[in-house]
Amino acid sequence: MSVYLDYNASAPIDSRVVDFMMDIYKNNIGNADSRTHDYGDRARVIVENARKQVGVLLGVPPEDVFFTSGATESNNIAIQGLREYAEKTGKKHIITTSIEHKAVLETAKHMSEHGYRVDFVSPDRTGRVSADEIIELIDDDTLLVSIMHVNNETGVIQPVKEIESRLADQDVLFHIDATQSCGKLVEEIREIPYDMLSFSSHKMYGPQGIGALVLRRKNYKLPPVKSIMYGGQQEHGISPGTIPVALVGGFGKACELAVAEYKEDEANNSAIKDMLIKMLNESGIKYRINGSLEYSISSTLNIQIEGVSSEALMLSSKQYCGISNGSACTSSNYSPSYVLVAMGMSEESVDQSIRLSWGRNTDVEILKDNFEKLLGVAKELV
Repeated sequence: MSVYLDYNASAPIDSRVVDFMMDIYKNNIGNADSRTHDYGDRARVIVENARKQVGVLLGVPPEDVFFTSGATESNNIAIQGLREYAEKTGKKHIITTSIEHKAVLETAKHMSEHGYRVDFVSPDRTGRVSADEIIELIDDDTLLVSIMHVNNETGVIQPVKEIESRLADQDVLFHIDATQSCGKLVEEIREIPYDMLSFSSHKMYGPQGIGALVLRRKNYKLPPVKSIMYGGQQEHGISPGTIPVALVGGFGKACELAVAEYKEDEANNSAIKDMLIKMLNESGIKYRINGSLEYSISSTLNIQIEGVSSEALMLSSKQYCGISNGSACTSSNYSPSYVLVAMGMSEESVDQSIRLSWGRNTDVEILKDNFEKLLGVAKELV
């Protein structure tokens, strides 16, 4: 039986979340925005309870939480939703990085095609961008700094805390894509006074198709973001459309479980990472870890196995391990990882790199046995 090692693409939904959602599907048929009957009232209670659960996880008031279809929509709203404010203020400069998820990269490129000046900062070989370089790019026209918290391919934690602390006295909005860190770096996220934050449910054991955009109030005012779609006034007009009650409920349940179990998850994930590195060291295989081990989450490992094509390894070992060699959003048409390229790696090194990501449901014994077999395949391919 193959072991799933692609949690960064989508984590398995927790069975407790499934059970909770099934109860909603079976017993709550109302629209949360229907106000003329009890069915709508009961659906609304589920939605608002989930909003509180998201708020507790992040340490923000529930009224700052807006449900979306996922981090891609949230990222688009956080960036494109500033157009009206940019026109009023004349501030049309955006700073981001070259290793962002496509949901930010492509949106930023779209803005650059419509009169916005966009700077894309690249990381060094460790996979981290420089906070100094970000801050040095700020000028009077800077509208937004948008930085991911944890890179989805390398697991490297970006210096969002340092960047935010140096933005405190700047008239610049700060957006974090926390898709890979929510439910993991819980305490760190709670300490960062960002303006906007995006994340998805399915990266943290919840259902696919639901996420959130957090808009932090300052002096009782939300960031100047407008909806990028037209429709009803659901989510105060930020994300119009019928609220998927069961998905929202499942999302809230996943956040509740994260609050209760993130420390245990962290300990288990760290133990798995240590085991995998030990197995690599004992295998005799020549390998290199891509990105800083010092600044990385415990559930991701990106490695280059010298002399072994990642495509060949994935195909030859898929009966043992489900792994990837890049972001899921670009995997249908293979091209070298733009993240690893931005880190200054050679084309050959990028071609030899794979990503492993694991989590709460990973069976350690099955993983150990199957990863040993994957290493055996790698030796045959050298």
